Amino acid sequence: MRKTLQIILLSFTAGLGGAYVFDLYKTNQITSSNTTDSSQFQLVNNHGEQISNNRSALPATDSDFVLASKTSTKSVVYIKNISETAYRTSYLDWFFDRSPGKQTQISSGSGVIFSEDGYIVTNNHVVQGADRLEVVYNKKIFDAELIGTDPSTDLAVLKVDGASLPAIPLGSSKQLNVGEWVIAVGNPFNLTSTVTAGIVSAKGREINILQGKFPIESFIQTDAAINPGNSGGALVNKSGELVGINTAILSMTGSYAGYGFAVPIDIVKKIVGDLIEYGEVQKAFFGGEVSDFDAAIAKRMDINIKDNAAYEGVLLSHVQKDGAAAKAGLEENDVILSVNNISVNSRSEFEEELSYHSPGDKISITYKRDGKVKSANLSLTNREGTTSILKREIYTSESLGAQFESVPKVERDLLGIEYGVKVFNIQNGLLRRVGVSEDFVITDINRVAIDDPEKLVDILEKIRGRVIIEGVNSKGREGYYSFYLR
Repeated sequence: MRKTLQIILLSFTAGLGGAYVFDLYKTNQITSSNTTDSSQFQLVNNHGEQISNNRSALPATDSDFVLASKTSTKSVVYIKNISETAYRTSYLDWFFDRSPGKQTQISSGSGVIFSEDGYIVTNNHVVQGADRLEVVYNKKIFDAELIGTDPSTDLAVLKVDGASLPAIPLGSSKQLNVGEWVIAVGNPFNLTSTVTAGIVSAKGREINILQGKFPIESFIQTDAAINPGNSGGALVNKSGELVGINTAILSMTGSYAGYGFAVPIDIVKKIVGDLIEYGEVQKAFFGGEVSDFDAAIAKRMDINIKDNAAYEGVLLSHVQKDGAAAKAGLEENDVILSVNNISVNSRSEFEEELSYHSPGDKISITYKRDGKVKSANLSLTNREGTTSILKREIYTSESLGAQFESVPKVERDLLGIEYGVKVFNIQNGLLRRVGVSEDFVITDINRVAIDDPEKLVDILEKIRGRVIIEGVNSKGREGYYSFYLR
């Protein structure tokens, strides 16, 4: 028995000694591995190809994003859109003329401090339909004044009382390159000061989402995550400079699905400057419309393009009678190659170049006709065909529940009408009850020509009996509304 215990004790001691020696050997191996030059090791991808593991070869994005975030987040604000909607609980409210109830609705978005004295830029759709606007900045709430909106670029300008506010540094979207790092700053899902990073995926994107008769779509496309609430926020470069205003996402669900779109800062500067100075954008027109030029159009027009040659330029698809383009000698089916020696190869690029200009500016256009390259100089005009500064005149009628404005000459030419008054911002009132659609252009009421908003309102507020409203919709299709007033 004693001998057996000695054997067990000896075995146990030997086991401990072996474990200690193995542990010592393993520790030395790990220490040796950690002090080995990492350049001795190579990474391979899933194809077995060698990849450099040199950290200095990777983009130094960490410090870039920190700098850009610190610079830009302090200039992005939270915007509340507060509106009250009237509603009736039953048809008896109409019969007994009871006062309708009111329901408060609140939506939100983002904005960017554009100047130290309190001008803020955001999206038109963020502030649309608001009865009251509030800006939340640095845990303080400011009442905001709506200075102006531009549906054709989905931009709006607000003003709050303030001094020495942290205006965001402005960059250049023209100098922004595809593949360059950018960050999106905003307030998605009510999460304030959220920063996401990505690259510029494309420039000059046209996605057909903007309102207005003459939309300007030349978006910066990015894969930085943009979600509801980011609208009106900042797209900034690695230096923290503003290069775009986040506007839209491409999604089937309403949430981020890979692509976001921002209005380029070079367009924003012009729009914001006009809204602050005039209350309306002084949009420049060249007296025509263009469309993209490609192989199908070239074949239809019997234009011969050499093998492997690019389809350069845009097609002049419509020339306005007595407009600037017609006066300069341009004709339909001319292919415009450049504006002020800057090449334009899509409609969005052409519209972007024009967006930098104001009525009265002179530009040079290079174009091709019958295989020959020619040039023309022309003066851009406003929507009425002149070069003067215009201010939008809106007439409001509470009884009719809508706003009205005369249709400008450039739009009348496109619609094929000589006169008319546009109806928009339709609320509760007569026009909603009879079914008049948004942006319908009224040309006649009971065969009386309507060429002035005040005349239209005066007739509809006084007329009794059978009423026939004639006009055209936003696509130029003729229509009418017939109803009876007591």
